[in-house]
Amino acid sequence: MSILEQIKDPSDLRKLRRDQLSQLAREVRDCILETVSQKKSGHLGSSLGATELTIALHYVFNTPNDRLVWDTGHQTYGHKILTGRRDRFDTIRELNGLSGFLKRDESPYDAFGAGHASTAISAALGMAAARDQLKSDNKVVAIVSDGCITGGESFEGLQNAGHLGKDMLVVLNDNQMFISHRVGALGAFLTKMLTGGVAKKLENEVEKFLKRIQFYGAGLLRVAKRMRVLLFPGMLFEELGFSYFGPVDGHDVERLVEVLENIKNLKGPVLLHIITKKGKGYELAEKDPITWHAPGRFDVKTGTIVKPSVQPPPTYQKVFGNALLKLAKADSTIMTISAAMPEGTGTDVVRKELPARFFDVGLAEEHAVTFAAGMACEGLKPVCAIYSTFLQRGFDQIEHDVALQKLPVVFCLDRAGLVGEDGPTHHGVFDYSYMRMIPNMVVMAPKDENELQDMLKTALESGQPCSIRYPRGSGENVPLNDEFKSMPIGKGEVLKKGADVYILAIGSMVYPSLLAAQLIEKEGISCGVVNMRFVKPIDKELLLQLRAETTNFVTVEENVLAGGFGSAVMEAFEGVDVRVHRIGIPDKFVEHGPQNVLRDLVGLSAEKIATTTLTFVKNKGRSLQQA
Repeated sequence: MSILEQIKDPSDLRKLRRDQLSQLAREVRDCILETVSQKKSGHLGSSLGATELTIALHYVFNTPNDRLVWDTGHQTYGHKILTGRRDRFDTIRELNGLSGFLKRDESPYDAFGAGHASTAISAALGMAAARDQLKSDNKVVAIVSDGCITGGESFEGLQNAGHLGKDMLVVLNDNQMFISHRVGALGAFLTKMLTGGVAKKLENEVEKFLKRIQFYGAGLLRVAKRMRVLLFPGMLFEELGFSYFGPVDGHDVERLVEVLENIKNLKGPVLLHIITKKGKGYELAEKDPITWHAPGRFDVKTGTIVKPSVQPPPTYQKVFGNALLKLAKADSTIMTISAAMPEGTGTDVVRKELPARFFDVGLAEEHAVTFAAGMACEGLKPVCAIYSTFLQRGFDQIEHDVALQKLPVVFCLDRAGLVGEDGPTHHGVFDYSYMRMIPNMVVMAPKDENELQDMLKTALESGQPCSIRYPRGSGENVPLNDEFKSMPIGKGEVLKKGADVYILAIGSMVYPSLLAAQLIEKEGISCGVVNMRFVKPIDKELLLQLRAETTNFVTVEENVLAGGFGSAVMEAFEGVDVRVHRIGIPDKFVEHGPQNVLRDLVGLSAEKIATTTLTFVKNKGRSLQQA
């Protein structure tokens, strides 16, 4: 029996000898590789890199009583394996299976749910404050990657933690190679010396002595502290009020255990800086962490990534990136802004060919929006390509810094709608609603990848704040025009005439609605379909023209019903004698699973749209306006 097979939960892990932990790390990595390699999607590199850290944390701390607060969930596959979920690990990211991220209702070891970055320090500080209020004595640890530490919320949490002085540990999991040279014999010696307790005690005694010097003590203390941070890294954290230790080799599990044992009882906020390698233990992932962040299915032995048997159409992301590059080459005022997702958004092609006009601001969406606003003030045309779910973090900046000042910033909302296996933390189902409520904002969504090109051109020429949203994955395989067209803002198009009912569709729901119309026609109902294109301004003129043909309308959107596209249609029809039924995301969080399955579950497949529309039309006696 392997060591891993003996571990049902962390209490079993804590029974092991320290010299067994390295073998356990190898077995955990093998489990991750074996499982993720068989998945269409799954995060690999980050979890491989955090394996020893995960083992050391559960070995030293009394989890779940001691709280481990992980930032996002990319690095927590090992955590799931060691906390009673190994027998279900093969269901990760599957419908009704384990989440790919952290969920409080999935395990008591998931102290805080996470999918968005930079939340761990603030959440951990809140738990530490609650512990003190409740007179408890448990430990609280935040585990933050170097990418997540760039987010503004992380710095806000650090600042407040230093001010409050609560007992808590922040582990900075750093896989950047530029400081890897610190992990050597000298770094190991200094870390052992600093975390052993003697050095900290001596530092406290010197601080007390200097504070007693009547006139010059405060100044000497400041000088002494600055001398310390010249010798050791971590000046920023020390200045924020943390006791800084490190860097430590994050793949030496026995050393990690030793260091954590030494510092876990220190008073006040403590930061431990560890150095890891993303993809550790799988050579291909170590050499190419971007490809192996989430590679899809692959052969573990050969490293061959499985390609689909039929080549899919180009993705919206690829078409968007190429269209943006083409427009930017023709207009030197177009700038591209990404929030740490250049490959995911397709803007890496702009970074490659126009690097001086590409700006990756890190995981800092609020800053990205106001940064773009500043550019727009000076006559540039910034394009912010950010996932829909992440742009929620910049709502105040969109409203206050962009729309209020009528600045021509173009927001390109990637991963809009139901994204699939990433689940509720990543579904982009709120942007119609949160963008539509903001004055001066144009809100549009293309029916296919060719229309996306035209909308991007239209937005850049509009001279006003614009939002374009499009889904994750492959397009509709339509021909792509070489020359992009400008379209009139606020105008839809009738794709199919009807007499009994019109389906008013937007964005990703246009083609399913066309298929639904074919099914409806087989039942003897004449069904028209409109590609509305714009949520705001909505084409009220077209709606009133269609009212002359029928009083029955069904709206279809891949967005929450509350405040979305269907609500805009109902507002446009206010005072008009019509029946409207809205189809969209209900008032609940949608779980993870394949995109097509999730769409069917919430009624957005062609078959479900057809069934709902037929029921609505046949139920002539009452209005089925869905709340």
